[in-house]
Amino acid sequence: MPSWRPAAAALVADLTQLFAGRLRSVVAYGARVDGDEEAFLTCLVLVESITVSDLEACARLAAHWERRRVATPLILPEHEFRRSLDAFPLEYGEIIRAHERLVGPDPFAGPSIAREDLRRACETQIKSHLLHLREGFIESGGRPQAVADLVTTSAPAFAALLRHVARLGGSTTADRAAATLEGARSVGLTDGIVGDVLALERRPTIPTTDPARLFPGYLAAVEQLARAIDSWQM
Repeated sequence: MPSWRPAAAALVADLTQLFAGRLRSVVAYGARVDGDEEAFLTCLVLVESITVSDLEACARLAAHWERRRVATPLILPEHEFRRSLDAFPLEYGEIIRAHERLVGPDPFAGPSIAREDLRRACETQIKSHLLHLREGFIESGGRPQAVADLVTTSAPAFAALLRHVARLGGSTTADRAAATLEGARSVGLTDGIVGDVLALERRPTIPTTDPARLFPGYLAAVEQLARAIDSWQM
């Protein structure tokens, strides 16, 4: 049994007590479900309705959930969720890629994300990431530790972008590393830079003796990704 299951069961028990018959579905997703034992458990919760009183009750449990290494759950009314798939295609797409149903029907069994919504969101995020890297490097003043921090902190977002691109290309794999590599290969990126990024997702720091070795290749990969999404054929 996965190590996160007991915490998930306890969360479901809390939510059942809070929402009773208004609880519709609970799914677990994210890095912990993907196998990262250090990550907090993240869950999407769909309910019939949510009130200020419900929020206050959840707030009283927040510290308890944190002690169990459970992140604050994403709680949405079911009708609001169904009308927001086009607004958050990347976020929901990552949940769709790998999630575990804990209670109720799978909320992703029926609704789907339009590919054009996904492509547009990918373009926005990729170009924003590129601007962030360039600006961050300038702000670093070229200091090795600052460049290392920039690469390390931005690497998970880059890996997530590659998974979104993989989904845009039709990938259905739930494996985190495999989806990242599929996205990279679909736009012609080499496994080397992607391998470094995957490693950075799990390591808190990187050696700072030669950060210039990694940054140029990383920046070039994001530039290539931006060009590919610009010319993406639907």
